Amino acid sequence: MGADRGTATTRSHSAEIEALAAQYARIPDSDEVRLAKPTSNLFRFRSPSRSPGLDVSGLNRVLSVDPDSRTADVQAMTTYEDLVDATLPYGLMPLVVPQLKTITLGGAVAGLGIEASSFRNGLPHESVREMEILTGDGRVVLARPDNEHAELFRGFPNSYGSLGYALRLVIELEPVAPYVRLRHVGFDSVADCVAALSEIWRTRSFEGSRVDFVDGTVFDAASVYLTLATFVTEAPEPSDYTGRRIYYRSIRQRTVDHLHVRDYLWRWDTDWFWCSRALGAQHPLVRPFWPRRYLRSDVYRRMIAADRRFGLSARLNRRRGRPPDEPVIQDVEIPLERLAEFLEFFRRDIGISPVWLCPVRLRDPDGWSLYPMDPRTRYVNVGFWSTVPVSPGQDGSVHNRAIERTVTELDGHKSLYSTSYYDEDEFWRLYNRPAYQRLKDHYDAYARLPGLYDKCVRGS
Repeated sequence: MGADRGTATTRSHSAEIEALAAQYARIPDSDEVRLAKPTSNLFRFRSPSRSPGLDVSGLNRVLSVDPDSRTADVQAMTTYEDLVDATLPYGLMPLVVPQLKTITLGGAVAGLGIEASSFRNGLPHESVREMEILTGDGRVVLARPDNEHAELFRGFPNSYGSLGYALRLVIELEPVAPYVRLRHVGFDSVADCVAALSEIWRTRSFEGSRVDFVDGTVFDAASVYLTLATFVTEAPEPSDYTGRRIYYRSIRQRTVDHLHVRDYLWRWDTDWFWCSRALGAQHPLVRPFWPRRYLRSDVYRRMIAADRRFGLSARLNRRRGRPPDEPVIQDVEIPLERLAEFLEFFRRDIGISPVWLCPVRLRDPDGWSLYPMDPRTRYVNVGFWSTVPVSPGQDGSVHNRAIERTVTELDGHKSLYSTSYYDEDEFWRLYNRPAYQRLKDHYDAYARLPGLYDKCVRGS
């Protein structure tokens, strides 16, 4: 980027931030502060707000990419789709690219994210070098790990906008190759899968071949797969899973596969993992007529939001005499050594399949205060997104509460992007109330922003 263009970009961003801070100052203290943004990947549905919201939709640009330092300077509402499109021409990508195109960089940092590079690169916020944040008290601060706002830098991940909003971030990038080679390795048991993951963590390889990415799919107790992916410079004709062909089905059909690097990063987005089947997008009579531009996770999410808002599925179930469904949409981190226990509980008591696996270990030995994973522990993220019938007399949150109890018993952690049911004492025991309260008192002393428990459990 030329000096003149870079200076102009910096001035433009600064003007946008000044206008945003002024807009924030004009919001009456009695009004609820919410972000006005076109997309969301949260599954905590709320009633529409009467407040116009804080308009951050314009903070959606990649300000610069520096191939020498392997960094990108990015506005927080930039989607990973746009961020990847800006970095790939330089042969670079973010260290962790969450699976869905419309996740924003700011959202992934404030609310956590994960992907198949997380076994070596940790979580998205661990590759952030600095953050510009609009705090609850209206200040715009620059938080780094080594300045006066270091505690905010370390406590911002998992704060979900309850301390402030990210405006701009500088992140690390890593080199890519043009293609990715995938090996789908099947196991007859979770125990064998756990042993393989231990080897991969120890050697960064499997059966003599380097592993750059690893995630897994559990179809049933005797059908467990790890997909081990490696950057390659050459490949036979790459597969295409952006149209009629469906990626997750290929896991059991193919031993080896190849994808363009961009298609690999978005392999799960086209069918929202496997969740598009619930919306009819995978039906063989429907698929040919479903426009490719609508084979996207954000389209499906809007459909689900509309269904929740108007209760269409619930009314249909009642008319058919079916029991009501409980949405069970969660991601949890389970210590590797306890994975088999969790999946046995999940198979027996919840019954959703398939289930996604993604190994993760923190890069930073000091950890992160509001999501206190142990940096010495190897975890596996378990993702499951479906509904479970509720039997007569059962509470409508029975399955989610059972999952929360089991995750805690197994020394795991639960992401807060979806509905949670913890009582307040347990929530704060799990998510470090003392650290949170210090930050809240310092950066939002008058509580203009809803608190973390209010947002994540009470639905404020």
